[in-house]
Amino acid sequence: MEKFIVPTRENVSENNQAFFDNLEKEVGFVPNMYAFFAYSSTALGDYLALQNRKNSLNFKEKEVINLIVSQLNGCNYCKSAHTEMGKMAGFTEEEIFEIRRANISFDLKLNALAQLTREIVEQKGEVSEKVKFNFFEVGYSTENLVDIVMTIGDKIITNYLFALVKVPIDFSMAKELQ
Repeated sequence: MEKFIVPTRENVSENNQAFFDNLEKEVGFVPNMYAFFAYSSTALGDYLALQNRKNSLNFKEKEVINLIVSQLNGCNYCKSAHTEMGKMAGFTEEEIFEIRRANISFDLKLNALAQLTREIVEQKGEVSEKVKFNFFEVGYSTENLVDIVMTIGDKIITNYLFALVKVPIDFSMAKELQ
């Protein structure tokens, strides 16, 4: 079985070196998952464009989606990264556990988002009418629905890549749910 190595700046294309430099400036380091995308001459730029695209969801809503999708897909890398991002968004450790369970008691609107996200992932898009009704009833729009599917797709990309290559996790390890 092949052991996958995370490339360094010196081992990637000039184009990807520029992305590495920007990540160093913005994040303080190049996360291993992003670095692994640089094996492709275009994937890192494409992924960053997808991840950073302007959309109708706020930071907290995107982190709810990222945490739930990563939990459901069993991606320890993304659970760990997005636990840190969730804390940056203002969630407490206990709230992050509730989010990962897709059962949010502290915010009705985020809970409707969590229920929708969980069903989209578990049922491959076949969401119950009740969950869709609740989602729209709390104030979400069709634009939000499209952006949620885009955010889920973004997270599935990294979840699946981690499942394939198991890059070292360079964030504090997320605690397991009890």
